[in-house]
Amino acid sequence: MSRNINLIVVHCAATNPNMDIGAAEIRKWHTDKGWDDIGYHNVIRRNGTLEHGRDLAISGAHAKGYNQFSIGVCLVGGVDIENNPTDNFTDEQYTTLRGYLDTMLDAFPNSEIVGHRDLPGVSKACPSFDVKEWY
Repeated sequence: MSRNINLIVVHCAATNPNMDIGAAEIRKWHTDKGWDDIGYHNVIRRNGTLEHGRDLAISGAHAKGYNQFSIGVCLVGGVDIENNPTDNFTDEQYTTLRGYLDTMLDAFPNSEIVGHRDLPGVSKACPSFDVKEWY
């Protein structure tokens, strides 16, 4: 791969726990906004299934100012039914996320793992939990 990866950014879809969506739905949301493709490289569904988004060789569209050297993974969920940020991810999602992050660190050993909210200038709660503390 020709991209120099040094950051892995964890996101949430900001969907309530009743929404069981995946990469196809998020791709449609993003392309409906005029984007070329889904912004994330991978999506983790509520049941823990890891779905392919953008190819890892292509810069994402998930963290402004960081896309060229990062990988973005999105967990479905992250808000309650009133749209308030909440850690409502399933055990299956967390298991898949841990395996995914381990694999990405093996492939890109000099990478830092962060939540979207940890990036400078980001005012969102995304992904609705402290990724560094959890990992």
